[in-house]
Amino acid sequence: MNRQTEEFVSYLKYQRNYSPMTAKAYQRDVDDFFKFLFEEDVDYVDVDTAIIRNFLTHELKRGVSKRSCKRKLSSLSHFYKFLHQKGYVDDNPFIFVKSPKVAKTFPKILYVDQIKEIATLNSKRTDELAVRDQAILSTLICTGMRASELVGLEMQSVSLSDRIIRVIGKGNKERIVPITKECREDIKKYLKLLRPELLSRDKEGSKALFLNSKGQKLTVRGLEYILDEIEEKTGTFVGLHPHILRHSFATNLLENGADIRVIQELLGHESLNTTQIYTHVTEESMKEAYSNYFPRAHKK
Repeated sequence: MNRQTEEFVSYLKYQRNYSPMTAKAYQRDVDDFFKFLFEEDVDYVDVDTAIIRNFLTHELKRGVSKRSCKRKLSSLSHFYKFLHQKGYVDDNPFIFVKSPKVAKTFPKILYVDQIKEIATLNSKRTDELAVRDQAILSTLICTGMRASELVGLEMQSVSLSDRIIRVIGKGNKERIVPITKECREDIKKYLKLLRPELLSRDKEGSKALFLNSKGQKLTVRGLEYILDEIEEKTGTFVGLHPHILRHSFATNLLENGADIRVIQELLGHESLNTTQIYTHVTEESMKEAYSNYFPRAHKK
């Protein structure tokens, strides 16, 4: 990593309060671009729109999706804006380049019945880690929190008496999310029956709410593995993933009449525009239901 990239990553972490994972993603995009510049024998200060278009063509030819290319352009534009502010370059050439057009896709969601089924089946498990997995599943279902937010929860994050969880989201911003009585009971059961045993295996995980089988703080990859295992052990394969449960949480709230600004707060979205995607999801669901079940909607 060169000096400019190192300064940029530090800026993202310590001035913009980006999570280490997000900063790492920016770094990868910048590293890919510098690798391309090295192969083309171009200095970063000499980058122009022609070089950027060549980079896009190069990425598309090697199988990078348009969506990923769009993200890379956004990362690099941010990087060059930083370089310009620091006086490393005269301008930001990325502001003159349009991103590839990406077909709009809506997030996949699970229906309420699907969520109830997998939660019910998982609650019947009798293996050692069952109560932990049920507590994790309940928490994701009733809070819609991100994977990184769930694994970052500490013991002090949860108030079972008040039925609330303090979540540290993107940019180190804190928000309060309520939980259901059922979720509270699942967490209490985990804390009483399993967490002490897991903690005895490794005291370093003492602050973390959810621990892995070795007693260590759970990781995002570990969480994804747990959800995969829930599918395997319940025999219900719905593509269970933290993001799908997050999308389902938001969509179900909206369909039941929740105000979109309340949903924005619960999800920890900085911009209301990000939350607006769920209005389109429910519109698509209504169109599908209308087409499937209203008699006159069918072509004769």
